[in-house]
Amino acid sequence: WAEPQTSGSCVHVMASFIILILFFSTDMFKRVVRQSKFRHVFGQAVKNDQCYDDIRVSRVTWDSAFCAVNPKFVAIIVEASGGGAFMVLPLHKSGRIDKAYPTVCGHTGPVLDIDWCPHNDHVIASGSEDCTVMVWQIPENGLVTSMSEPVVMLEGHSKRVGIVTWHPTARNILLSAGCDNVVIVWNVGTGEAMITLEDMHPDIIFSACWNRNGSLICTACKDKKVRVIDPRKEEIIAEKDKAHEGARPMRAIFLSDGKVFTTGFSRMSERQLGLWDPENMEEPVSVHEMDTSNGVLLPFYDPDTNVVYLCGKGDSSIRYFEITDEAPFVHYLNTFTTKEPQRGMGYMPKRGLDVNKCEIARFYKLHERKCEPIIMTVPRKSDLFQDDLYPDTAGPDAPLEAEEWFEGKNGEPVLISLKHGYIPGKNRDLKVVKKNILDNKMSKNTENTAPAVKTATSTPSIKSEAKLEEVLKEIKSLRELVSSQEKRIAKLEEQLSKMDI
Repeated sequence: WAEPQTSGSCVHVMASFIILILFFSTDMFKRVVRQSKFRHVFGQAVKNDQCYDDIRVSRVTWDSAFCAVNPKFVAIIVEASGGGAFMVLPLHKSGRIDKAYPTVCGHTGPVLDIDWCPHNDHVIASGSEDCTVMVWQIPENGLVTSMSEPVVMLEGHSKRVGIVTWHPTARNILLSAGCDNVVIVWNVGTGEAMITLEDMHPDIIFSACWNRNGSLICTACKDKKVRVIDPRKEEIIAEKDKAHEGARPMRAIFLSDGKVFTTGFSRMSERQLGLWDPENMEEPVSVHEMDTSNGVLLPFYDPDTNVVYLCGKGDSSIRYFEITDEAPFVHYLNTFTTKEPQRGMGYMPKRGLDVNKCEIARFYKLHERKCEPIIMTVPRKSDLFQDDLYPDTAGPDAPLEAEEWFEGKNGEPVLISLKHGYIPGKNRDLKVVKKNILDNKMSKNTENTAPAVKTATSTPSIKSEAKLEEVLKEIKSLRELVSSQEKRIAKLEEQLSKMDI
């Protein structure tokens, strides 16, 4: 009996040894898996009654987002007969949208890109195939009638304008890029083209993006180069040839630490994403192969959480990645998938989110005939404010005026706390923007007689004179009508008095 007992105890020892090894190996494996508070972020489409239905989304073959969102409005580029138009809806105006709903319709060619001003929730810029950029001021409660007169029209491009993007920290500065391979930085307050970058891009510009404080821009071009440019010095600071070797469009955006994140295609037409350090563009910090779909990947970046969301045109998914300082630097988090492919996508600024529901991102997905909000949430049990999810974020106040920036000053975004949610100030910036536009126009016109200023500012003044004449005529005809009615009433009263007698 002694031998079997010994072998049995050996088996027991071996079994317990194996269990210990398995325990430690799984424990180590748990440690190897990267911990992140965004690993369990989940996306959820809102209910049908919270969507915006019966919208004829634009069919133009241009790879922009077609949608722009802020805490008050959602703007969508739509089909329009005889020109270009976009729709501006107050966020609460969900449900079926009437076919006769007013639009912003001043362009004579299709609208290709739109962007809300980060410092005024009522001001939006649009770029069009008609070679112009227009800046619009939307009324407090949205449009009541269609709008065809912009606050200012910016003329300077010789071909269609496919990109418009506002400066992040200086008031009234707008960047536009066109198919004429030119980048223009405008002072919207005066209608002037202040900086024109003409000889830097030999081909169509696919994307342009400001860095966090607006001192630099990065562009992606059809010549397969990504460039980092100092617009005020009109110098290329860094560039990378063949950042992605495929022929299809690339995108490049700045991250908050100054690195550049790109999306593009490999030589074998696989979609790729890349991370680059402008101080050494020779080798990428990181490159990931994704899949073989042919839709252009639109990147949306949250500087507060360092999460990048990738929305492919024609895809039915949103992929998201966290950028960190540890290899492999770009960490895949998750994918949100729906059945329908997306025609475009809007991305809500952080101050427009619901902090009580731990909402860290909200997208506005364009279908063929509707716009569907998608909410990204971090699951948390506590009802308390989650400081780690909501560090102070960029608010609507501009630290610089346009003139200060053109003189060489830089300003970091003015941060606000979201602890009690964002409460927009009523009409806070409207007067300032109007005052800026009028004051600057007057001072510039008296100081400066350059032809560029004349062409940029003459259009609005001629139009306003014509409008004033029209209003005066209308007042005159109303006066005549009133006096004729008064005479008629007097006659009727006289007849009545005679009848009484």
